[in-house]
Amino acid sequence: MKVRYCMFLIPLLASSALAQNATSSSPAQKPTANEVIEQIKAQVGVPWQEKTVDTFKAGDPQTPVTGIAVTMMATLDVLQRAAANGQNLIITHEPTFFDHQDNPAQLPQGEQDPVLAQKRAFIAEHHLVVWRFHDHWHRRSPDGIEAGNVRALGWEKFQNPANQYLFTIPETTVEKLAEELRVKLHAAVPRVAGDRQMKATRVAFSPGSAGFHRETGALEMPEVQVLIAGETHEWETVEYVTDAYTEGRAKALILLGHVPSEQAGMEECARWLRAFMTGVPVEFVPTADLWAVPTKSNAKR
Repeated sequence: MKVRYCMFLIPLLASSALAQNATSSSPAQKPTANEVIEQIKAQVGVPWQEKTVDTFKAGDPQTPVTGIAVTMMATLDVLQRAAANGQNLIITHEPTFFDHQDNPAQLPQGEQDPVLAQKRAFIAEHHLVVWRFHDHWHRRSPDGIEAGNVRALGWEKFQNPANQYLFTIPETTVEKLAEELRVKLHAAVPRVAGDRQMKATRVAFSPGSAGFHRETGALEMPEVQVLIAGETHEWETVEYVTDAYTEGRAKALILLGHVPSEQAGMEECARWLRAFMTGVPVEFVPTADLWAVPTKSNAKR
């Protein structure tokens, strides 16, 4: 009887071992896009705002994530490269559908717009999920975008400890400063208003498009000689600086374009994500400068 019991037990033990081996050898379950975003919310370090553009823009949040592509702007080119690399969660800083709120009603044809429709079709066909990370990445201390710019420029020791957007750099001309920015931030066509030969040491860097009030607020500071920004209306900050120059004031403006003025900040975001996001590969996928002549190599860094 005892022998029979042992004989009966052997196949049970074997079945149990096989089950354990099958369990241990199966790949870990991938987190869903929503679970990834919940981790970001827990780690970002600032209270999550109810009113925000940092929301899902396309795709099913319950999709298991095979890879994360962090980018400045989810252009179709970025989406194509992400899909080809097996990255199905795209974290973008700027809108995907041409409006700050990603509202298709801003287009005259709405959802019937052919460019919009083709982009949505690509996202659906490749089962991509797009989530925007703008407001809270800026609200971090330091601002995540500015932190990336400082790293890319190597300006850590020049930054004002009381105001992260102000810098005292070694004396240079506006023209040479624009060239440094072009090279280090991969800006295809930086534009300059004011005296290119003016010598400067005191700089404000306002990435993206902060608007006339904030931009002139920086320029009104007596200690600020040069404002670096992404883009602005020509009848606002550009005209203001042009008039200041005509009046003989030591003021200049360098416009990098929106993408290069914030791109390094999303590369910083990818580094930040890798520190706590385990089990899912995270890659920075640069957005090609929108003002560059389109080529296959524009986005390669």
